[in-house]
Amino acid sequence: MRWLRRNLVVILGLGTLAYLILPNVVVTVFSFNNPNYAWQEFSLDAWKDPCGVADLCGSLSLSLQIAVWATIGATVLGTAIAFALVRYRFRARGAVNSLIFLPMAMPEIVMAASLLALFLNMGIQLGFWTILIAHIMFCLSFVVAAVKARVLSMDPRLEEAARDLYAGPVQTFVRVTLPIAAPGIAAGALLSFALSFDDFIITNFNSGNTVTFPMFVWGSAQRGTPVQINVIGTAMFVIAVLVVLAGQMVGNRRKNAQPK
Repeated sequence: MRWLRRNLVVILGLGTLAYLILPNVVVTVFSFNNPNYAWQEFSLDAWKDPCGVADLCGSLSLSLQIAVWATIGATVLGTAIAFALVRYRFRARGAVNSLIFLPMAMPEIVMAASLLALFLNMGIQLGFWTILIAHIMFCLSFVVAAVKARVLSMDPRLEEAARDLYAGPVQTFVRVTLPIAAPGIAAGALLSFALSFDDFIITNFNSGNTVTFPMFVWGSAQRGTPVQINVIGTAMFVIAVLVVLAGQMVGNRRKNAQPK
């Protein structure tokens, strides 16, 4: 019992981690299944032809395009807003700060319905561009939160030192401010990409006849999910893990390279 009390937090943490990873393990195992719901036999057919289902790779490509552009738009706007909220004092700053974080606390269906009403009242045809605009607005708050936390922790004396050494505003920003804020910007960008690629509710309201990968998965589930979806899910999971591991390795190398 004494050992259990000492290691209870570790055991609970490992159990929670296993519970979170279990669905990914199931998807990975069934990506090697013969195309059926129940396990039949080990097969590499789905991996050999991941685009064997009509429109699957087309919807995947569309989701990737939207996620990339939404990430770029949300990261640029979110970074600028975060710096403005931290570095500048202006009228209604508190109200703007609250409004920026409102989408994070608001149910997605509320934002989805609001954006749909806006697009319909403006006479905008639903499709690729309405999805992109909706995703940028949805991801913006998360970028602002990530970058703002990083900017608040920055030491202003470093920028003052750069200016004392005759660096101009652009040089100071590029050589000092941006590298220090880069981890927060990268975190916001990765979060935006994941949220945009994964989103279903907002996309479903504002897509019109455009079908993204989450919508394709939902539609396929009504008839029977093809094994190729498990293949795509496994590939995305492996890529995400590799990106995280690469980030950890780069961070450890920089930490070890710093003089002690």
